[in-house]
Amino acid sequence: MPLAVWPGRPYPLGATWDGEGVNFALFSEHAEDVELCLFDPKGRREVERIILRERTDQVFHCYLPELRPGQLYGYRVFGPYRPEAGHRFNPNKLLIDPYAKALVGQVKWSDAHFAYRIGHKREDLAFDRRDNASGMPKCRVVDPAFTWGDDCRPEVPWHETVIYELHVRGMTRLHPLIPPPLRGTYAGLASEPVVEHLKSLGVTAVELMPVHAFVDDRRLVEMGLRNYWGYNSIGFFAPEMRYSATGSIKEFKTMVKTFHSHGIEVILDVVYNHTAEGNHLGPTLSFRGIDNMAYYRLAADPRYYMDYTGCGNTLNMMHPRVLQLIMDSLRYWVQEMHVDGFRFDLASALARELHAVDKLGAFLDIIHQDPVISRVKLIAEPWDLGEGGYQVGNFPVGWTEWNGKYRDAVRAFWQGEGGLIGELASRLTGSSDLYAHNGRRPYASINFVTCHDGFSLQDLVSYNHKHNEANGEDNRDGEHHNRSWNCGVEGPTDDPQVLALRARQKRNLLASLLLSQGVPMLRAGDELSHSQGGNNNAYCQDNAVSWLDWKLDAEDQAFLDFVRRMLALRREHPIFRRRRFFQGRPIHGEDVKDIAWLNPDGREMTDLEWDQHFARCLGVYLSGAELDETDERGRPVRDDDFLLLINAHHDVIAFKLPAYGREDAWFCLMDTAFERGLGSDGRYAAGGEYPLQGRTLVLLLRPRLRSARPEGGLAS
Repeated sequence: MPLAVWPGRPYPLGATWDGEGVNFALFSEHAEDVELCLFDPKGRREVERIILRERTDQVFHCYLPELRPGQLYGYRVFGPYRPEAGHRFNPNKLLIDPYAKALVGQVKWSDAHFAYRIGHKREDLAFDRRDNASGMPKCRVVDPAFTWGDDCRPEVPWHETVIYELHVRGMTRLHPLIPPPLRGTYAGLASEPVVEHLKSLGVTAVELMPVHAFVDDRRLVEMGLRNYWGYNSIGFFAPEMRYSATGSIKEFKTMVKTFHSHGIEVILDVVYNHTAEGNHLGPTLSFRGIDNMAYYRLAADPRYYMDYTGCGNTLNMMHPRVLQLIMDSLRYWVQEMHVDGFRFDLASALARELHAVDKLGAFLDIIHQDPVISRVKLIAEPWDLGEGGYQVGNFPVGWTEWNGKYRDAVRAFWQGEGGLIGELASRLTGSSDLYAHNGRRPYASINFVTCHDGFSLQDLVSYNHKHNEANGEDNRDGEHHNRSWNCGVEGPTDDPQVLALRARQKRNLLASLLLSQGVPMLRAGDELSHSQGGNNNAYCQDNAVSWLDWKLDAEDQAFLDFVRRMLALRREHPIFRRRRFFQGRPIHGEDVKDIAWLNPDGREMTDLEWDQHFARCLGVYLSGAELDETDERGRPVRDDDFLLLINAHHDVIAFKLPAYGREDAWFCLMDTAFERGLGSDGRYAAGGEYPLQGRTLVLLLRPRLRSARPEGGLAS
């Protein structure tokens, strides 16, 4: 007996279980007909095909009162196949619902996934009649019910946030304390060993590399590789099920709830700028076959795509239904999955109106006024690959940004490049030149030295050149200019002097990051001294190149301890996580400014000294007398005084310590010249000299809130 089919409703889009039946709704502006295909529980056999006869406001819909959660389905969409007019309909291709909440199976590559056959010329595309259903993932109807109980978002203030960027699979794939069936999964990520590791570091937010359902590129699969990073989305509502031990979206929700119970936020790295369907020669998996003209930015010749992403296509953010798709997806992940924020990959591509990046574009306007999305953490990767796409500092109020200028300045300075002390000073103090002009705060700057894309911290100090041969592209892929330094030997070495210098450089880079104003972001594995063997583009390496190795030797453990102590120091002292920019002006009742920049003679830097090309050393005095801030109860925030001494030169410099009317001694909390980064036990008189070693960062403290030598932090 055929299934009962009712008219249903055009909203909400997707497959919606209401407790009695399932409503199906699919938008297509230019389609002529739509068929809903139902499959057996294993997705191998099509058991029924239903024509969606109802169409309301360009939405095809129906209601099946006899269907239940777990049902597998897909769509076939009919319309013209006229690439020269922008249309690429082909009913021989089973298509993924853009609003599918779960996908079952992976793409099994064959020529049948392509909606055309290539003729004598590369652009001569003929209609293809091969059916691709057997090699397509199937959409699954889900029951959203989940017991959230008293789950509460941590809502950590931005200025107290510490972000840890990780890959769900790579984080736990080799963890010896996690049961093997859970390694590489959401459940493994939320396990006690991982949570305790994050808490011991002081992490307040995990930023998950893409967990939207994605596709492994055919080229990579045929090479025995896969799209490990996942920046190849095909489903903006469905969590990637390869990371699920149970095959259920409830596992993802349990992970979020577990992190929340430990005060850790969950931020998703989302890829809304393009899809896995690629350029005009790519496969037809979903959007292209549902409505190519609506979903994608087409070139003047509609056979081709505008490509601001380097991935073959760009979603059409000028179409209201595409904007709706993205906003519906964002709200779904916040309201249904309880995530705490998003990092938008190649965010400039989302803000393009016509061709230019417009910070007042429709997407940013909609985000700004949305009562749900505007209240979570929003992070932009403020660039894309198109003309004018580099937009660091130009996103509007309410947004934070990956600060690429911070990364470049800190790397170049510790690499030994001269004449950068002015640039470094701006980056250490929150990049007011980028973010103060429109009322944003220091925490608009997401500071990082390394991220998933590029060298790990260990490789940054071990390689001058990238070594990406394993990617199968003859080492042509990946960034060529890494601002890295191998400390004298390329790659692995047993030379104790080189190893000691590398360890010191890691401490310098990490300490710079954690003592800077703004929000620090750590790359997962850097604290473990993880190396990728010089691969700076390990996007396709689902193996030991990318998986974190939790077996630490004595040197690795020492660096991990250093990272923990540095994060504890940052957490204990509000002067390193200010909510307002330094003013560089005198403090009432004091003979000193809130910040002062010093040369090695202990005097304030002159304009001429800032521009010296050979300058590689400076001091930063931070007064804790009055931070011009209040706590949550309106009480003034005060701290101790700090002096940061930075020397990227190879020679020792005798740095004169300032007094500023106080004879109190300075205590050394941290000196990266020492093997463990600990400060010396001596007191250093104000007005005296500190022997600042070459390629070293030193932090000294003068107590205001305590009368004795400070306990805890790095000096303990």
